[in-house]
Amino acid sequence: MVLRQTVAQAAGRGTRKGSVISAIFPPSERPTRIGFLLMPGFPLLPYASAIEPLRAANVLADRALYSWHHLTPFGLPAQASNGISIAPDLDWQMAASLDLLIVCAGASVTGLHDADTERRLAMLARQGTRMGSVSAGTYLLARAGLLNGYRFTLHWELAPGFQEEFPALDLRRSLFEIDRNRLTCSGGAAPLDMMHAVLAQDHGSVLALAVNDWFLQTEVRGGEHPQRMAPVVRFGVRNAAVLRALAHMEAHLDQPASGSELAAVAGVSLRQLERLFQAYLGATPNAFQLKLRLEHARTLLHQTEMSMVEIAVATGFANASHFAHAYRSRFGRTPRSDALRTLRLIGKRNSTMEAAPRHAIRA
Repeated sequence: MVLRQTVAQAAGRGTRKGSVISAIFPPSERPTRIGFLLMPGFPLLPYASAIEPLRAANVLADRALYSWHHLTPFGLPAQASNGISIAPDLDWQMAASLDLLIVCAGASVTGLHDADTERRLAMLARQGTRMGSVSAGTYLLARAGLLNGYRFTLHWELAPGFQEEFPALDLRRSLFEIDRNRLTCSGGAAPLDMMHAVLAQDHGSVLALAVNDWFLQTEVRGGEHPQRMAPVVRFGVRNAAVLRALAHMEAHLDQPASGSELAAVAGVSLRQLERLFQAYLGATPNAFQLKLRLEHARTLLHQTEMSMVEIAVATGFANASHFAHAYRSRFGRTPRSDALRTLRLIGKRNSTMEAAPRHAIRA
């Protein structure tokens, strides 16, 4: 009760004058209206991490600071990646009343080109609606032409494929980005951190910190925070020589180094590097480097329209035949069969959109 009273008093004072984002989210008598566009297969965690801070802010401030609404491409329920369905509660004709629209999408949209939805997003942006995205929702903003001249981010796993499609755009590898009237977030639990920034800019840090405290966050990360764990954590290795070799491998997947070159980078002899890799990673340096290259190749295969030859070159293989043989040895299927399997999965997730009758679209 004391916390709610303190937060309510602080929220009542409004934003500080001169705050950079107070111009983006001006104080208003009515609740700020935030819409969530849910694409088929959207990931539930980033969606929940974006919407729950709004509810908590209302509870802790003891007044309706925010209202939230749901849209889907064709006005039909959208099924999340875990099977939970959420029905829309806002017609596209009313979308112009939103102050902010956040696109929630998973990796399945990388192979989806929905011209109608992209047209609606572009129209809303022209009408002054602020636009945001979590995870792969950035793809839709980019295809609608809404990220030209803006810095933005998306999930690290999607970045290679995105850069192939949009090489000229200013993609950052940050946790989230707020650039004028564009808000983009990498996904996962990171929307909690982005919404902290939004709440702080709208209603002050007291309310924003109270929301994070309520959700048991002991640390609030800034937008510039890296998306991925440090290599020492990710690989479970603390040896400096091994970490130097791993960093070189990840930075040069298209030009694999020889064992001697890796040893020189690591600053140890080749025999010592091989012993260290066996001790810490259970593989030789060359075998582990091949594993990293093939994992990257699989990401490109699933998320881009690159040919087998192009993927082979991008991951350091002499030819497509050599690539296909190594891929099958690693994953148990050929690159082509794996690509077809991925297309079938994407087709199932997007079947709701493709099967929706055009008369169900509310323009």
